[in-house]
Amino acid sequence: MLESKQILVTGAAGFIGYHLCEALIKQGHHVIGLDNINDYYDVTLKYARLSELGIQKEAATVFAEISQSTLHGSKMQFIRLNLEDRDALPKLFKKHTFDMVCNLAAQGGVRYSIENPEAYIDSNINGFLNILECCRHHNVKRLVYASSSSVYGNTDKTPFEETANVDAPISLYAATKKSNELMAHTYSHLYNFETIGLRFFTVYGPWGRPDMAMFLFTDAIINNKPIKVFNNGNLSRDFTFIDDIVDGVVNTLIKDSKNASLYKLYNIGNGRPVQLLDFIESLEKALDISAIKKMLPMQAGDVHQTFADTSRLEHDYNYKPQIAVDKGIKAFVLWYKGFYNK
Repeated sequence: MLESKQILVTGAAGFIGYHLCEALIKQGHHVIGLDNINDYYDVTLKYARLSELGIQKEAATVFAEISQSTLHGSKMQFIRLNLEDRDALPKLFKKHTFDMVCNLAAQGGVRYSIENPEAYIDSNINGFLNILECCRHHNVKRLVYASSSSVYGNTDKTPFEETANVDAPISLYAATKKSNELMAHTYSHLYNFETIGLRFFTVYGPWGRPDMAMFLFTDAIINNKPIKVFNNGNLSRDFTFIDDIVDGVVNTLIKDSKNASLYKLYNIGNGRPVQLLDFIESLEKALDISAIKKMLPMQAGDVHQTFADTSRLEHDYNYKPQIAVDKGIKAFVLWYKGFYNK
């Protein structure tokens, strides 16, 4: 049995954050989840995820108050906070001695960063700096944080390797994630604590985000609406099922690496890219409905392909993605139909 740790998970009402909290609690760790529950997408889904963790909506809506999970024996607590709150976040770190921190909270989405750039600087730059400062001043030994495959930009060299040059981001979202990696490097170097950046590749599965392709396509197909297929379908994505992602994140948080460096950076993906039209075809089979496809040109800020080389994470943490895309799609469809009573 692993020793129980006290872990802060930011972005706990989010897609990956919710699943991560659930996995850590099952292992017997004491988790404090943090989220600002912003309205970037439907907050009903965020509160529903928290409810699955035993955090009731009435308690979760209040800022800066810790609420306790109502699930029997659960070591889950929750606090609603903005990452960039320079008064409240240090107080949280002072009150609780965190063994490790997993920072998943961020303003997500490539396209939204073109419409609302300020939100990305507030959360992803100022908020991340606040996390780094709190880790530094409160003796946190390990920080795992979300980066993104978007840092690779429109590179033609596949699969994407962590050693590749990532100095040409094509969205502000990608630029903020690249900035996080640089900031983490600086803090590891200056203040001697471990930072582990995870470059996530298209994550999908039950409880997924409504702004992601899996959700958008399913919703449109079920409701007999056209789906938007960008670049006329000439795109490929390294779709990675949520369970595989969470296994990898838990290992980087809890286990010691074979790599002694304080600053680490990993791709976390499936390593098997899928053509967008093949992905849609698998979804049509799972739903038993044909999609109405609206073919559109490439979108600003989007990349043509993503393809993770995960050998570094496999070597250091025995990461092995298991779930094939058709199986993962079926799991999502089952959840979606249940959640929305379709």
